Amino acid sequence: MRKKVLVLGANFGGLTAALAVRHELDGDVDVTVVSASDQFLFNPSLIWLPFGKRDSADITFPVAPTLDSRGIEFVHAAATKVDPVAKKVTADDGREFGYDYLVIATGYRNKDDVVPGFKENANTITTLPEAQRTAVAWRRFLDDPGDVVVAATQGAGCFGAAYEFLFNTAHQLRKAGLHNQVKLTYVTAEPFLGHFGIGGLPHGEQLLGMFLKKEGIDTRISVGIDHIDQGALVLADGENLPFRFSMVIPPFLGQQFLNESNGLVDEKGYVVVRDTYQSEKYDDVYAVGVAAAVDAPWQTPTPVGIPKTGFPTEVMAHTAAANIAAQIRGEKPTNTKAFGDIKAVCVMDAGNNGVIILADKMLPPRKHGVLIPGPQAHLMKLGFEKYFLWKMRHGYVQLP
Repeated sequence: MRKKVLVLGANFGGLTAALAVRHELDGDVDVTVVSASDQFLFNPSLIWLPFGKRDSADITFPVAPTLDSRGIEFVHAAATKVDPVAKKVTADDGREFGYDYLVIATGYRNKDDVVPGFKENANTITTLPEAQRTAVAWRRFLDDPGDVVVAATQGAGCFGAAYEFLFNTAHQLRKAGLHNQVKLTYVTAEPFLGHFGIGGLPHGEQLLGMFLKKEGIDTRISVGIDHIDQGALVLADGENLPFRFSMVIPPFLGQQFLNESNGLVDEKGYVVVRDTYQSEKYDDVYAVGVAAAVDAPWQTPTPVGIPKTGFPTEVMAHTAAANIAAQIRGEKPTNTKAFGDIKAVCVMDAGNNGVIILADKMLPPRKHGVLIPGPQAHLMKLGFEKYFLWKMRHGYVQLP
């Protein structure tokens, strides 16, 4: 009897894992994807949506046709319960799905209670609906401009998006002729500029400092946020930063339903995994992307998280798929790639400029790391967006 692989989630991790395991076994496996969203979203482009540079149609596509073309069943439903003992997943429509192997790629949710007032008074860009609401707030701001604050709270890990939005905001202020009228401030939990949640790279602090100085951006570094009022961000040290427009990156959590899954997850709702991306507790359960727990090899004065972005998520998904295929063939799952050992490959956009970030390892200790500034980074990000959406839409997950 053919083995059943069930994948929860259909974005970077889920879509890659589903297509990759099918490819690994030459189609000799039944794969089902259950996802709360029926659209693939290219999250890195959410930085542009509030400024009218993208809309949802530009950065999404329906996943059902892609999966169907590869013989994979798609179920548009949200998982509400995982029972790893009974090997069953329950969906919000009441259906139950059995499996031989499970891949959890359910992504993240915002920690909305990170500080009082975040949900009520802050804009963010971490989801498509939130980015769309931020677009409305930006248009209101252009009609009645004032000070702007871009922040990444204590515990946040997605600092790349914070920097990208910050520099795109500066670019848009220049285009609108508001650069000299608006005070732009960046607030971050990072212990130094350019930490990025990955420990920093050589000369990163100096490079980011140069970018900030060039754009006239004020900074508050290694500081937490106490609360967010309507029109003001209040720091842990008591400083009050008034704003007419703000964008705040919060920490992420795993999906709530995983908290009741027989010891699968840690206190943040992330699945605790081995370097094979198998659950530490269950050999037939895997987790990839943001859903997988990653430990930071440091402590900082103000807590920071680790970014689990698209590139490492793809690597995790391919590793998990190879191991599932091995198990189905009766072999041991020996493919390993510790998160910290995955290469760091990232393009930080800055409107009409940017920085290419490369390192031999995601987390230190490293042998090599470099940041390459210049307008080519902006062009590279534009090109990569188009290429990646094309690749995923057509199911070509074996391409780089």
